[in-house]
Amino acid sequence: MTRADTRLAAAPSRAPRTLAALGIGAAVVAALFLIDAFAPAFFPASLPTRAQDGLTLAISVLIESLPFVILGVVLSIVVQVWVPPGVIERWMPRRAWARRAVLSLLGMVVPVCECGNVPFARGLLMRGFSVPETMTFLIAAPIVNPIVIITTHQAFGFSDGILIARLVGGYLIANLIGWLYSRHPSPDALLTDRFRDTCELVVNEPGGKGRRTLAQFVVELRAVMPALVIGSALAGAVQVLIPRETLVAIGSNPALSIVAMMALAMVVAICSNVDAFFALSFASTFTPGAIVAFLLVGPLVDVKMLALMRTTFTTRTIAGIVVVVIVSAFFIGTLVNLLA
Repeated sequence: MTRADTRLAAAPSRAPRTLAALGIGAAVVAALFLIDAFAPAFFPASLPTRAQDGLTLAISVLIESLPFVILGVVLSIVVQVWVPPGVIERWMPRRAWARRAVLSLLGMVVPVCECGNVPFARGLLMRGFSVPETMTFLIAAPIVNPIVIITTHQAFGFSDGILIARLVGGYLIANLIGWLYSRHPSPDALLTDRFRDTCELVVNEPGGKGRRTLAQFVVELRAVMPALVIGSALAGAVQVLIPRETLVAIGSNPALSIVAMMALAMVVAICSNVDAFFALSFASTFTPGAIVAFLLVGPLVDVKMLALMRTTFTTRTIAGIVVVVIVSAFFIGTLVNLLA
């Protein structure tokens, strides 16, 4: 099958995705109208005001994320096209667990947040790294990188062990996920068919490095940008649909506060480079363990990150990642509450 045939074969699959996105948008709009009609006291603001707030939030998330997505795409192209074969692999340990442990620290030299590490992880997969190895980097990089370390320290210092718990927790969760999926009998089945087709197109792309760079830039933007827009829209819509006061009201309970902050982290979709300052505003209301859970869950499985990961991994794979992250974050948050 030629490259043109592959593109034509993949084209019809976009229609159901478009219809699904339109369906989600219509459902959100319908929910807003129903709530406004049958429970007007549920929200203090009017429907037009909430709609404007939701649009503003969605655009802000999109603008905040876009530079990091572009950075991730550029770094991905550098890894795929410009770094000679064998250079990265030569520095990797031979044992699988050691390779995952090293890759989970790659964010220290490639400081991309959760918006940019998805394109970079796609580049690692196209270069030949295994799915579990790439997952380890994907989960660790938004937390284990110098920018996040500095901003978290600026917000909390070393008080209540929040900084240490975030770094160690993010590293352990990433390696746990990498180990779990390394046990999968067919790791390639964790990837979407569309991404595997993209890999074939990239590998067989003719021409020099300049042409391959341009082609890969277009391919990655076409794959990531729709997911980023949908994720940003969902983040804005969910924030105006779920009253934040409901989450804050249960902040003093050790267990419920962790659950509430994890839910908030998945909703607000703030970049991991600055989310510590947002969490700081809740420090006087919520327990330290709840703050740690927020700082772990947000960069890994917020609605924007899930939309981006869906460009590469199957829905079942993403659901498994979400379960592991939430259970692990709850355990770590509870441990921090007991020790703090």
